[in-house]
Amino acid sequence: MERFALDEQATEGWSCSYTDALTPLRTIKHNDLFLVCDALGNVPGNCRTTSMGLFCADTRYLSRLEMRLNGEPPVLLSGSADAGFAAAMLLTNGSQNALKPDTIGIRRHMVLCGALFESIELTNYAVTPAEATLSLSFGSDFADLFEVRGFHRGERGEFLRTKGALPADELILAYRGRDGSVMEGRIHFAHPPDRLTDHTAEWTFILKAHQRVEMQYRMLLLLDGESASFTPPPATFEQARATAHSEQQGWRTGITQISSDNDLFDQALERSTRDLFLLRLTMPEGRSLAAGVPWFSTLFGRDALITASQTLLLDPTIARETLKLLAHFQGKQDNPWRDEQPGKILHEVRRGELARCREVPHTPYYGTIDATPLWLMLLAEYYAWTADIALLREMWPHALAAMGWIDRVCAGQTGPLAGYLAYSRQSERGLANQGWKDSDDCIVHADGRLAAGPIALCEVQGYVYASKMRLAQLAPLFGEEEHAKTWYQQAQRLKERFNEDFWLDEQDYCALALDGFGLPVDGIASNPGHCLHTGIFTREHRREVAERLTAPDLFSGWGIRTLHSLSPAFNPIGYHTGSVWPHDNSLIALGLRSVGAVPQMLEIGSVLFEVAQSQPSFRLPELFCGFTRSEYDTLLASYPVACSPQAWAAGSLFQILQAMVNLVPDAPGNCLRIIEPTLPTWLSHLEFKNLRVGTSVLDLRFETSGSATSCRVANKRGNLRVIVEA
Repeated sequence: MERFALDEQATEGWSCSYTDALTPLRTIKHNDLFLVCDALGNVPGNCRTTSMGLFCADTRYLSRLEMRLNGEPPVLLSGSADAGFAAAMLLTNGSQNALKPDTIGIRRHMVLCGALFESIELTNYAVTPAEATLSLSFGSDFADLFEVRGFHRGERGEFLRTKGALPADELILAYRGRDGSVMEGRIHFAHPPDRLTDHTAEWTFILKAHQRVEMQYRMLLLLDGESASFTPPPATFEQARATAHSEQQGWRTGITQISSDNDLFDQALERSTRDLFLLRLTMPEGRSLAAGVPWFSTLFGRDALITASQTLLLDPTIARETLKLLAHFQGKQDNPWRDEQPGKILHEVRRGELARCREVPHTPYYGTIDATPLWLMLLAEYYAWTADIALLREMWPHALAAMGWIDRVCAGQTGPLAGYLAYSRQSERGLANQGWKDSDDCIVHADGRLAAGPIALCEVQGYVYASKMRLAQLAPLFGEEEHAKTWYQQAQRLKERFNEDFWLDEQDYCALALDGFGLPVDGIASNPGHCLHTGIFTREHRREVAERLTAPDLFSGWGIRTLHSLSPAFNPIGYHTGSVWPHDNSLIALGLRSVGAVPQMLEIGSVLFEVAQSQPSFRLPELFCGFTRSEYDTLLASYPVACSPQAWAAGSLFQILQAMVNLVPDAPGNCLRIIEPTLPTWLSHLEFKNLRVGTSVLDLRFETSGSATSCRVANKRGNLRVIVEA
């Protein structure tokens, strides 16, 4: 029997008597759920075009969640979402109701764990009884995340209402999508409300002096009657909080513990560590990291691979899980709608209504040129850290398929692009640009003109070179000597051609790309910095690139810009045309270390640490604006809609640490080399505990004396050889 009927009165937005665009937002996340609310813990009505709400499976299940006391919004005293999976707010009543101001203390606790759980405590701090009416208003537009970001749909689904009366302790929001799927937000109140009208629940309490009362509810998110979340929801608020906390603590006991003599740096590392746990994502097919909240809280190939590489010294299991999950989704057919080809690693997976209705091709979508060589590079890096031959053997057929895709695409290019890995969009709803800078306006010539496709990006050729060189070393493990020889020879030919075709003699710098006519795209950008650690540059060229990267037109004082400030296309607020990205800088820092440009590497690490200090909770954002820093203008400008937290931003400080201490693992050879470790002036002591290399676990201590940095092994479990090369 049909449980729902059409709700003719339902609307997608509600009036809201209070909102403040400048109010800091709180973000909590657990697995595939995330909530963005204001400082009070509310999601005001009419928030359709903002990031606020409760999301799961790329769907906003709550677009309104408003708590009031005696009809008025409470007053914020303090609040925090530092736990990641939970938020806590301490509030009181204001002066605009019958109560004397600051009479009622309100403790609001919210937890995500397969569902939304909330506990609200009211305490009367007056010496006489007080009457307090608590109200909670709920509503949902069930908008697809693409709609929230601005995607326009010609038609939407239908809002539903339940047939017959609901129990007094339950409220249901429902919607039927255009694909026929029914989405529900089912709210169960542990303490039934006194009144339940128009999606607003009210409780009236007569509180004695210093009496405390508590109200709790749980909101299940359902898709066709089943949980929309891949996490089984506990029954109560207390169980949810304990479960999420236990998961976080269990993960933290297994990772490397890093501490220093700089308390602020330790706080920044702590924030990044918490964010990496917060961004963990479990799917039926496996586990990895979501790219970022709110816009990219799903599996992205490139983002997950780069983050896994950044954090190998922290937790190599992130890389293991990411490799396996992306191998599961590896392309199996030619499908232009999804930009899919056999052997290709995906770009992005979505589960919302637009994906189910094929209004977007993200089921999954494969429009990325770099995820496939990055997957191969990570496989080799992971093996160097772990000597996990079982996983390498399991992934080897996927590696052959990935390399096969690279070779087919390179062979399919014509003219000057022949032999280069280049992209051109196939899907009409796909991305025009398919490197890490994937906005429409980012691949530009020196005069500001957009480059015409197909596009062969410089860093992608570096990734191809590195993947062929690294897999050539692994192939003999499986009797693949011919593959090893072929890949090595291909890599050497690519290196020779690359240094001829991509080098800009007049600028003494590397081109951003080659365009569809085979002409160098001569816009001066950060991309060549990614090539440094791949080894594709000649010795002369890598020195010139390293010097150019820190020139004032590229280096803002807060980091290296995506595009230099002398370009006609430069915009310090542009997504990829002048902004600064922490992960971009951490990859460049790693490259600078690999070519011996240690002072420049330390400068980038130092300014990223300064950026972290300037942010709420020491959290590095996805990106920030590229305005020039000077002694007269030291303000760091935030990017308006940056993801925060964001995975490869959270991984950036760990990659900076890797560049500083310069760990070179060779777990298959049972060896760890530490080559000329160098700490910045603001660190004199750095300690790694529980660092895993192969089957060994060790503690390392780095200390500075004058300009020298020493390292000693404080503890070791296993027979790993540690060689320090000062």
